[in-house]
Amino acid sequence: MTEDTAGEPSLAGERPSPPSGPVLKGTPVAAGVAMGVLHRKDYDLSRASLERVPQGEVELELNRFHQALLDARAQLSELKAKLAGRVPADDARILDVHVAYLKDSVFISDVENLVLNEQLGLEAAIGKVITDFDRIFRLVQNETLRECAADLRDVGIRVLRHLERRREAPESAPRAPSDYVLAARELSIVDMFNLSGENVLGIVTEEGGLTSHAAILARSMRIPTVTGIPGLLDAIREGDFAIVDAGEGVVRINPEQPVKARYAEALQQAALVQQALEVPDWAQQEPRTLDGERLAVSASCGSLPEVEQALALRMDGIGLYRTELLYLVDKEPPSRETLAQHYAAVIGEAHGAPVTFRLLHVDSSLEIPYLHGSREMNPTLGRAGVRALLSHEHVLRRQLQAILLAAAGARVRIAIPFVTDTGELRRVKEILFEERLELRKTGERFQERAALGVVIETPAALLGARDLARESDFLVVSLDSLLQHLLAADRENHEVRGYFESLHPVVVRALRKLVRECDELQKPLSIFGVTAVQPHNLPFLIGVGLRDFCVPPASLREFLAETSQLGLRGARRAADAASSSSCQAETLSLVEGYRHGYARP
Repeated sequence: MTEDTAGEPSLAGERPSPPSGPVLKGTPVAAGVAMGVLHRKDYDLSRASLERVPQGEVELELNRFHQALLDARAQLSELKAKLAGRVPADDARILDVHVAYLKDSVFISDVENLVLNEQLGLEAAIGKVITDFDRIFRLVQNETLRECAADLRDVGIRVLRHLERRREAPESAPRAPSDYVLAARELSIVDMFNLSGENVLGIVTEEGGLTSHAAILARSMRIPTVTGIPGLLDAIREGDFAIVDAGEGVVRINPEQPVKARYAEALQQAALVQQALEVPDWAQQEPRTLDGERLAVSASCGSLPEVEQALALRMDGIGLYRTELLYLVDKEPPSRETLAQHYAAVIGEAHGAPVTFRLLHVDSSLEIPYLHGSREMNPTLGRAGVRALLSHEHVLRRQLQAILLAAAGARVRIAIPFVTDTGELRRVKEILFEERLELRKTGERFQERAALGVVIETPAALLGARDLARESDFLVVSLDSLLQHLLAADRENHEVRGYFESLHPVVVRALRKLVRECDELQKPLSIFGVTAVQPHNLPFLIGVGLRDFCVPPASLREFLAETSQLGLRGARRAADAASSSSCQAETLSLVEGYRHGYARP
């Protein structure tokens, strides 16, 4: 099993899951991921009942109207105060447009005239005024007028919501969940907030544009939003569970538990890092050792929320992006378009910083039917990584094309996992060349030059690293996998966890040799993995000459704190002593022996 496999955390308070539902696709409006129960708000103004009221109740209707206008203005003022400091001031001023409509003499007089002269019920009068304006504005090929129609519609719905709230007795009013994913016919500012004024978890709609006021506010408030989903309201029920992946423009209805668990883990990791626009003080320092040696610290990520965290913390790009998630959430292989859209979202979140995509790395324990017919006797030593891809070249070709398409004009590298020798590297090079030719024939815009590197995680790759370095653009060490294979210790087996507690002297020697070979050939070398960022291993890794680390955003603070207290002279001394050790027990004693010594420059 690869390092990307997660357990299945318990989701507290979750009701029994209905059968797995559809995967719906739309247009991403505001990137991000949200999970929660669906709450439908499909109020249709055109369907408002045209019932009339007796003459004696006209004054009551007018009083209700003016009270609802006051309630709506008060709510908007409260919302604007809550948004202060959370969104740009210009975006928050969108709410001022809605306040202006609530005071608009034309809107108010038109509603009043329908109530006074035609004795229409208030709800029907508001619905008719809004739909009449909406019909006129939408016939005009003018975006400004169309935006006016959308804003006026929002205002009408807001007033109607307050009328409903006052009319219904608390015990009879339908109870919406406090935190939910909103499902609506059209993207609307009024529905971005629940009755407590807090924004919803995510938004999915059948209609709504990318440039509307509602879309602008959704992006400012960082609410994951997907619009333009055909047949959305027919495909869902109130209370369905949904995962909104607004980076891909995909909504998964009632997904299976493993899919929930993977997204839940990504959201949990996102919650560990401060999401504010201001970079925390601890993240503003340059990653340097105690004596000033500069370290390159990029991010190791497996989802869009982690990419967002990394760039919010000003990390040096995405040093390794694990691409497994899209292959694990569905039984069918993802389409080229789905992959390209996801990779483009990752590159977009990176905002020009370099991104290294690791090709699909799964083994048969994950039981992906189009890659493995059945579980192998020893999955970690079977058709994993590049072996599985080369045995199913159509999967590899589709992924390579998707990366090339998404990376047009961007700084992107491709890393090949589970390599054993140059034969596999050469074959991937050939396929990459062939896929470029195919893209040229279609006339699609793509990345002509993407650096191609290898992941060092097998003993054969480590021993043949010089040959691999000559024919690749860069090398990345997967320390967790390398330790597992070099020491013949299953990292999922707690009985042998001692082998991973500290670096074995043989591993230290091998890493030192690898660093020297890459330096001689002037090939970039980086390292990632859980063991690569553990504090007790850092002096040995830095001591052998490693300077480029791929760190999970959630581990960045501890990594910076440890390395800032680590001196090069002490680290080299620790690495020298570990290299000369004859067993791991001696290395373990060094951890304590140099705990204080290696911190001195």
